[in-house]
Amino acid sequence: MTQSHPRISKAVIPAAGLGTRFLPATKATPKEMLPVVDKPAIQYVVEEAVAAGLSDVLMITGRNKRPLEDHFDRNYELESALTRKGDAERLSKVQESSDLATMHYVRQGDPRGLGHAVLCAAPHVGDQPFAVLLGDDLIDPRDPLLARMVEIQEREGGSVVALMEVDPVQIHMYGCAATEATTDSDVVRVTGLVEKPDPAEAPSNLAVIGRYVLDPAVFGILRRTEPGRGGEIQLTDALQLLAEDEKIGGPVHGVVFKGRRYDTGDRGDYLRAIVRLACEREDLGPDFRTWLRSYVDEEL
Repeated sequence: MTQSHPRISKAVIPAAGLGTRFLPATKATPKEMLPVVDKPAIQYVVEEAVAAGLSDVLMITGRNKRPLEDHFDRNYELESALTRKGDAERLSKVQESSDLATMHYVRQGDPRGLGHAVLCAAPHVGDQPFAVLLGDDLIDPRDPLLARMVEIQEREGGSVVALMEVDPVQIHMYGCAATEATTDSDVVRVTGLVEKPDPAEAPSNLAVIGRYVLDPAVFGILRRTEPGRGGEIQLTDALQLLAEDEKIGGPVHGVVFKGRRYDTGDRGDYLRAIVRLACEREDLGPDFRTWLRSYVDEEL
């Protein structure tokens, strides 16, 4: 009989990074608030958590991140102005972000890596499994990754990471997983993890992307984890210990994702994400695709 594990209800979104790759745009604006078409990137991430049934969202923030809180709060002055104008469409869009989820915020203070950011969530999460979503990875809602990860965690227990096949020469940019096959074609057992390995030493071409469902045992490991690569406390190092010994917090599984993912952490990929999403919009796509074809033809 398949064992039943606690239902997951909480999502953690680390958002304390400085966004240095997007300077000077991020000098006064959090990188998570940069627009992807007409919504800030962070809203796509919260929407994904809610779509997977996680309506309790904790955001790990830092200095100069107040606009994140403002975005998911009510703006009565703006709502009143739109109401007076009779602009119901824009009013609905403004209210949508404040009605999405129950939002909580905690400051990381001294940012010491993703592992440290996740550890900041311990008082809020308690002893229940929880999801972690990184804001640089946008997952197309037509390819529900997080819901599948939650399903696997609730069935198998332990932790689940999102994996994606990448070109072997790019594996040094990611955490990399050593795996074993399971009876599910899209699920593997993770036997080891290494952060940003040399391509010649990488155990596979399966890269860890920015979605995790974690057993709370990870907090105890993170409290003891010394700074690793880059002088930061790496979540990958803690997951490696969980993968080595499932007695600590259950097994570690990986869901191999083959859907649409948009990387907004890189300037080039950020622009490509905007173009792709704009092309697919019913309200923008037809005219934008016509202009784009014309522009490309003229440039070539």
